[in-house]
Amino acid sequence: MPQLALLTWLEVEERLQAGACALLPLGSTEQHGPMGLIGTDTICAQEIAQGAADLCDAVVAPAFCYTPAPFNTQFPGTLSLPEDLFERCLHEICQGLLVQGFKGVFLVNGHGANLRPARAVAQTFHEGALHVQSWWDPSAVAQMRAEMFGAWEGMHATPSEVAITQALHGCKPQNAAATPPRQLSAEYMKAHSGDRHGSPEAHRAAFPDGRVGSHSALATPALGAQLLKSAREALARDYRAFCGLRGTLR
Repeated sequence: MPQLALLTWLEVEERLQAGACALLPLGSTEQHGPMGLIGTDTICAQEIAQGAADLCDAVVAPAFCYTPAPFNTQFPGTLSLPEDLFERCLHEICQGLLVQGFKGVFLVNGHGANLRPARAVAQTFHEGALHVQSWWDPSAVAQMRAEMFGAWEGMHATPSEVAITQALHGCKPQNAAATPPRQLSAEYMKAHSGDRHGSPEAHRAAFPDGRVGSHSALATPALGAQLLKSAREALARDYRAFCGLRGTLR
């Protein structure tokens, strides 16, 4: 798979001359409930991007794993950047890729709190230079998640993302996740979409095991493998369409 970190500058220059775009995974470093990995969001975004790159010969930039997650900082292991700092850093990274000659940057997102600042960054460049898309956005992936987990998908430490990490890195003990969490109303989920949560103290008090309406224990490696395949294929298709709009070859 064409990872930027594993190419030489000569190989990158050759791809730029051919009209390359870049895939840039965006994740987080935060708790994901009693059985979810700290790096879940980054793992999902990175592995889906790399799998898609195998299908469409894209260049995958190193994943951005330090992002805003202030509401989870009461849980050990969570590392959070202020949103304005993340936005500035992301702008510099994308500008660097574009100035060097990449025709466009496709941001593969795995963390809800990244969306607002990432979209703000996209608006600072010429139209179409950046595209922001979460790995769960394509209709085929959304339908699969709904069929697998229904309302138990919830909002955080979801069984779909945990299943993907299980397919890649094996299973952790379920611990407290064996017990279903409190289900969330549609109104709550709408009001808190994009990870609009409260203070770290209030968030941990409301969701003491870290899950936000998500029954992580429904995850299995087999379901994760299905989700990975669907998400990679959907991303490869959408990436090709993005490159086509930019008038590029790959």
